[in-house]
Amino acid sequence: MDFFFDDLPSTSQSTPQKGHEDTQMSEDTDCDSSREKSSGVSVTDIQEQHSSSSIDDISRRAQEMVENINHSRTSDQKVMDSFQEKIVEKVTEMCQQMKEHMYTVYEENSGEMQVKLQELSEVLESCSKLNQELLEASQALARLREGLDGSQKSEL
Repeated sequence: MDFFFDDLPSTSQSTPQKGHEDTQMSEDTDCDSSREKSSGVSVTDIQEQHSSSSIDDISRRAQEMVENINHSRTSDQKVMDSFQEKIVEKVTEMCQQMKEHMYTVYEENSGEMQVKLQELSEVLESCSKLNQELLEASQALARLREGLDGSQKSEL
């Protein structure tokens, strides 16, 4: 902080010449008291006014500093809000791109899975036919064995 003392009243006094000291002092005292009475403002009043003016100046500067800090905080908040909006936009954009890529992969995989499922379906159909043929062969063998067992019993 800068402090300015230009407005302070001077406290130095001129040095009276020899022989005139007593008369000078009494004249100064008389003059000062007549000045105080005539102007109504004493040195103490001037010092109080100056102190009050310095306090007001310091108070004004402190208020300006607080206002500057608040302005900076508001500016910082605007920057953060803008950053947040941009980052949300970027994240949303990236999510959309990932979804699109994911759907592309799904489409590719769906085609491949469809081919594999078709092959599996054909294999299962073939297995069903073979199973049916095996059952028929098993039944034919069972009848043949029954027929053989019946013919052996009749020969005995």
